[in-house]
Amino acid sequence: MSFRSGFVTLLGRPNTGKSTLLNALVGAKLAIVSRQPQTTRTRLQGILTREHAQLVFVDTPGTHEGPTRLNRRMMKTVQEALEGIDAVLLVVDASRAPNDEDDLALELARSSGRPVVLALNKIDLIDKPALLPLIARYQQRHDFRDYLPVSALRGENLPLLERALVAQLPEGPSLFPPDALTDQPVRFLAAEIIREKILHETRQEVPHAVAVVIEKFEEPAAQGDGAGPAARGLTRILATILVEKDSQKGIIIGAGGQRLKKIGQAARKEIESLQGGKVFLVLYVKTRPDWRELPAVEQLIDWRHASEP
Repeated sequence: MSFRSGFVTLLGRPNTGKSTLLNALVGAKLAIVSRQPQTTRTRLQGILTREHAQLVFVDTPGTHEGPTRLNRRMMKTVQEALEGIDAVLLVVDASRAPNDEDDLALELARSSGRPVVLALNKIDLIDKPALLPLIARYQQRHDFRDYLPVSALRGENLPLLERALVAQLPEGPSLFPPDALTDQPVRFLAAEIIREKILHETRQEVPHAVAVVIEKFEEPAAQGDGAGPAARGLTRILATILVEKDSQKGIIIGAGGQRLKKIGQAARKEIESLQGGKVFLVLYVKTRPDWRELPAVEQLIDWRHASEP
């Protein structure tokens, strides 16, 4: 059997479960997840390697329209993620009625000129007969290479989805080492983990008016001959949490600093699991009303722009 490899971009409106689906397909938590919309802000690659194929999934922000520089940057990220790819995975939330954001995602998928596979996600939330009119709606709008009802949360039909996507890829060698899971540096993943814990702790009290900036990331080299956790030194991380209002700052810090402490503890544990060693994490919260309009907003949300002036 010949080897196939290529890039597959995930498209869909906010909260269709793209990040949960990416994590489930790759078999590791790479993208943060939250019930709040627009959790994903930048392009993230997850790599799945099998005996006869390697799929490089490109997760993207949910398709939407918004007035801020951050919104525009996120949509530019979506468009950039459609360049040089081999296939598109359009993710639809089967438990919600289609809207303009779904249509925007479909139009972007269609305009890519690449094969499109449709995943009707969250089928664990609906009665299966309700899928039929939704499938018919999309069949009328595009000639999909395949369409599959799935549940990213329960893993239902994911092997079938994987095979459908591999079939769209060209023959060719691996694009990444077989043990690679992502192209993201640990520094970026740490910032995203901290932001996820903020979203989980604050829920609706602090919407997406928050950004996390890693001010310092000191990762020691492995010590001795070992390569496991015991061979690593202490990783020191200093992060600043930016919010738009003083009231949001107070919510994140909490009474006596207890909420910020809880956020830090949860984030530290997950970063330690990621790092395979101990982490010393310090968090500060600052009010910056205009951070979403800053010219450097790309540097705040995407590690690829960290070196830009």
